[in-house]
Amino acid sequence: MQSKPVFLEADWSWLIMLNYEIDPEKLLPLVPFGTELDFYNGTCYISIVGFWFSNTRVKKIGFPFHRNFEELNLRFYVRRKSAGGWRRGVVFVKELVPKFAIAFIARTLYNENYISLPMAHEHIFENKIPQKISYSWKLNNHWNHLSVSPEVEERSFISNSEQEFITEHYWGYSAKNENSSIEYEVQHPAWTYR
Repeated sequence: MQSKPVFLEADWSWLIMLNYEIDPEKLLPLVPFGTELDFYNGTCYISIVGFWFSNTRVKKIGFPFHRNFEELNLRFYVRRKSAGGWRRGVVFVKELVPKFAIAFIARTLYNENYISLPMAHEHIFENKIPQKISYSWKLNNHWNHLSVSPEVEERSFISNSEQEFITEHYWGYSAKNENSSIEYEVQHPAWTYR
């Protein structure tokens, strides 16, 4: 297992997460070497996640016109046994960003399945309370949309809940080849949800 230091820093906000049960057999060909599928109460999940990246810095440097942007990804959940116990992580099937350079760096350094597409977002607030969060991407000359109207009340995740399982994965894995994988750490504060 090849390990690389975390080099990307950013704020992630206004996440939309759609979670689906999936037959684990469909994911097995995508599981990186040295990891295994991670289940919640016997259920295998795949998620579509849209969010806003802001204050993005690579090795402490913020590059003009590449600091704030949308991302949409399709991911599933794995774990890897380490000396310190299980490391719970995610594997990205596909990641969409509007910036070519970001997609190129992620593909080159981390072997992640990034592509660059035209994207847009809409964050509508009333009295600082979100009314609509939306992410859009253009593929084959057609605009696609992911949108929610959040609840007013902000809540913390319940320990050992399905929501906590989906959000509390702190490692990323990608297949380098059939006999090795890339592992990287993802640090973020515990999120709240609406």
